[in-house]
Amino acid sequence: MSSRESKFDVQTLALPHVVRLHAYTPGLQPGEPGWIKLNTNENPYPPSPGVAEALRREIGDDGAALRLYPNPKSAALREAVGRLHQLEAEHVFIGNGADDVLNLLVRCFCTPAAAAGFTLPSYSLYPVLVGIQDGRALAVEFDRSMQLPVATITGSAASVFFLTSPNAPTGVGFRTADIDTLLRGYRGLLVVDETYAVFAGENAAGLVARHPNLCVVRTFSKSHCLAGMRVGYALAQPAVIGLLDRVKDSYNVSRLSQIAALAALADPDYYAGLGRKICATRDRARQAWTDRFGWFTYPSQTNFLFTEPRDRNHRTGPEVARGLYDFLCARKILVRHFGSHALTSPFLRISVGTDEEMSVLQENLEAWLKSA
Repeated sequence: MSSRESKFDVQTLALPHVVRLHAYTPGLQPGEPGWIKLNTNENPYPPSPGVAEALRREIGDDGAALRLYPNPKSAALREAVGRLHQLEAEHVFIGNGADDVLNLLVRCFCTPAAAAGFTLPSYSLYPVLVGIQDGRALAVEFDRSMQLPVATITGSAASVFFLTSPNAPTGVGFRTADIDTLLRGYRGLLVVDETYAVFAGENAAGLVARHPNLCVVRTFSKSHCLAGMRVGYALAQPAVIGLLDRVKDSYNVSRLSQIAALAALADPDYYAGLGRKICATRDRARQAWTDRFGWFTYPSQTNFLFTEPRDRNHRTGPEVARGLYDFLCARKILVRHFGSHALTSPFLRISVGTDEEMSVLQENLEAWLKSA
């Protein structure tokens, strides 16, 4: 190694705020088979059969279509999503997953002077995206009641505010009427992250047409079983969509992802059935944990449950939650523990799996109660 090479330190060349940045930590993705994966809120069922068929047609026998760039604006998909929400295509932006859309919104509206706001607890990617932008973060804390702090958000000085509705990681849904009230008083752009809206009783998508300061973000990952394809979208007034188009990557969504999402939208009955099935499984599990175990579990409007484990000696707290997490992990069942926040640390977030997976989970929860 030359003296020049030995003196090179990339840390001194990188932007200081990037060197200080703590990256987002996704849920564990085990590489070997045999795990029951209830930690990343994936839909436990396969996508519509029409998705695989559409992909086979697009690829063809020789794969020649793959040599071509995708449509840069996902034009056909914008039109289809617009029809789904009774909006024109100019109200729709398509991204490489909802995270891409969130990243672009931060890029458009957040600086050291113009803060981005979000609630705590909430999706932990928000502060990471603000940090990447070297922007200013403004956090609004929930208390255990998880009541939407409308007045606090309305009075916020943030240029853009991210509200996860239903909330992650608690699963609590918020009333559309309250979001409407918030929009009437808030002077910035309200981004309602509706990743889990298809499992909820209410949503804010219908407010887009009459509120210029609303942007609704959704994903095909949970609702249409396409987490591996990375497709998300935004619904907003054309002025907001135009800003996102200015800062996006030229070809931000692959042609296969566009085809898969279009095929999924073409089979609404299939996905409506999956949604009903997942919600029924979710509600049975919550009832069992509440009635049989006496665990406090937030009413969920999502495809996961946020529950506070109580051991056989009726103890709760971060150590109890972490102990159950470790117990399940040792038995190849993955759930999620968020230990860095006082409100979330006594809880576990557990994705809704198939009925068979939830039965195995239940057996192991009962085994833990006998041993804890």
